[in-house]
Amino acid sequence: MKNCKACAYVIFLNLIFILTPSVSAHSLEDAIKSTDRSAKNVARDQYRNPYETLSFFGIKQEMSVVELSPGGGWYTEILANYIHSPGKLIAAHFDRDSKRDFYIRMRNNFEDKINKNPMYKNVSVVDLSSKLADPGSIDAVLTFRNLHNWIGPQIDIIFSNSHKALKKGGVLGIVEHRADPGTSLEEMKKTGYVTEEYAIETAKKHGFTLIAKSEINANPKDTKNYTRGVWTLPPVLRLKEQDKETYLNIGESDRMTLLFKKL
Repeated sequence: MKNCKACAYVIFLNLIFILTPSVSAHSLEDAIKSTDRSAKNVARDQYRNPYETLSFFGIKQEMSVVELSPGGGWYTEILANYIHSPGKLIAAHFDRDSKRDFYIRMRNNFEDKINKNPMYKNVSVVDLSSKLADPGSIDAVLTFRNLHNWIGPQIDIIFSNSHKALKKGGVLGIVEHRADPGTSLEEMKKTGYVTEEYAIETAKKHGFTLIAKSEINANPKDTKNYTRGVWTLPPVLRLKEQDKETYLNIGESDRMTLLFKKL
């Protein structure tokens, strides 16, 4: 009888071990290696360095994170796989009531993507121009290759709302195509490359303190002098077959990686 009870207890313990989610299963490495990711997105890892980038930003699986303007969801795919309760991921996408058909189409496609896959069950979608989250409730705000799209009044709204949403000690992580020093605002809008000075000064204006820079996403082969701006390079390849091999050999753009904190 004692042996039967002992066996039952061992079986019970084994069941607990099997059914209890492993923390390591949700590691950043595993999220990046996950088969839930599309092969097309995985092919860009060599240029975007997701492990190094998210580690530099200090992102942990239990954090509450806002991803600004996620586009098609390249980073969302990784973050949704990585962040788990009590953490959460908020995707601040194009506004639902936008007057631009392209923005509405992108928002609809993004929502359709996350609604069809249970991997995104911990992801909520809000408007980019909204308050983003309750004041002081967010651990980290992240944005990847978006500043050039916001130059003007919009960038002030987004940075201000990001600062309000962050907890004291929360971080703002920015990756952006890097322009040469002295590039004008008009040229930044036109080419998609933004100066570090502009990014840093804009963040400081809204209460952020720069705490670190990284060359994780630098690309010295990027000459930044293309007739169609940064979109000449992969993955867009706006010139299609014209000099395609040249641009593929350059790779994706030279990028700054900046980390700010709300003190």
